[in-house]
Amino acid sequence: MNLLNSNDFWQFACQLYSEDGMQARLLDYQNQQGKNVNLCLLLYYLDSLNLAISQAQLSKLEQCISAFDQQVLKPLRATRAYLKANQTEITDYTVIRKELLSAELKLEKQQQKMLITTINNFALTPCSAPHNTSLYL
Repeated sequence: MNLLNSNDFWQFACQLYSEDGMQARLLDYQNQQGKNVNLCLLLYYLDSLNLAISQAQLSKLEQCISAFDQQVLKPLRATRAYLKANQTEITDYTVIRKELLSAELKLEKQQQKMLITTINNFALTPCSAPHNTSLYL
């Protein structure tokens, strides 16, 4: 099988995320169920490529991004939320928010690369109707 490409995944993820209602759904998974949006997007991507993963492979994907999520992305999101709640007291809030969003987007892309690097070490199973998202959600 050909290796998956992180740029192709990024393009797929951006397209899917922009579809009507998808952003809200993914953020609900994140905020209400504690799920990782990039992992959800990867599972949708694999479904679109008719590739199935196992529960063990899913666990390895979760492990590969866990520290990055806990140490980098979640604190950044918490910072953005704090600043938003206190924006009237923050000088240049709009500029800071824009820069934090830009940094977060770059870090999300980095996390996607981590997922692709990990999954490229797996033997993926071709499947006519995979349901990878049901393993995770």
